[in-house]
Amino acid sequence: MVRIRLRRVGSKKQPSYRIVVADSRSPRDGRYIEVIGFYNPRTEPATMTVKEDRALYWLNVGAQPSEAVERILKKLGTLARFERLRQGESMETLVAEAEAERAEQGLPSPKTQYAAAPKKKAEASVEAAEEEAEAAEAPETPEAEATEEPEAEAAEDKEAEAEAE
Repeated sequence: MVRIRLRRVGSKKQPSYRIVVADSRSPRDGRYIEVIGFYNPRTEPATMTVKEDRALYWLNVGAQPSEAVERILKKLGTLARFERLRQGESMETLVAEAEAERAEQGLPSPKTQYAAAPKKKAEASVEAAEEEAEAAEAPETPEAEATEEPEAEAAEDKEAEAEAE
């Protein structure tokens, strides 16, 4: 049986959880099929994000939420939307409604939130590499700086003379 449940992440005595879809025979922090959300009970109020479209998909194909995940989905309104999906509403309208609800609350969409983390890390590494390159190119002594400046000024003077002629 496929279950939607919490997978503990975070350091010792500082738990946070991923909401995952996993086989019920897998261990709590073991193998999973897909990560569909995040839950952090340590913030005030608790942070809960769920990829609405994936949660609705897995509920629709028969995945059973654990008690904790069921409370989270109920609080976010996903279970109510799932009931409407079963009554015949289209998934696109329900997902759009969930995105609009998140936007009203000023929260980022889960897709943006998950995609932004690796991007920020990549941007940080690119910036660090650029800074290292600049440091390697920059002169180390003030004497070296003094010798480079007159050369630049001399080149500008030659250009100005050439334009004057």
